[in-house]
Amino acid sequence: MDWTEERVETLKGLWRNGYTARQIAEKLGGVTRNAVIGKAHRLGLSSRPQPVKRQEAPLDLNRLERTCQWPIGHPGQPEFRFCGETAVPGKPYCDAHCKVAYRRASSEGSSGKNAA
Repeated sequence: MDWTEERVETLKGLWRNGYTARQIAEKLGGVTRNAVIGKAHRLGLSSRPQPVKRQEAPLDLNRLERTCQWPIGHPGQPEFRFCGETAVPGKPYCDAHCKVAYRRASSEGSSGKNAA
């Protein structure tokens, strides 16, 4: 099996959209799951957590502490997943999601008192 430019672009798109290596291999045809993982690694594609499944054993907390836990999709749906980018040390989210989750109070009106 040759990694043509078209197949590489297909792999990248499916990878970004959260497809598993097995699903990507099936869609590409003529390639194994391990070949997909190896190619993704050589292309420098970001690693991501496995999709959350109801039957899954307890999650690896060390892994969770290092990856962004911003939910994407709806729990219980097959496409539900977490962001998976590198988390900011001491935070559960990556830099981009921290900017959404944590906002500084503005200096005006932040005292909590109503002007009468």
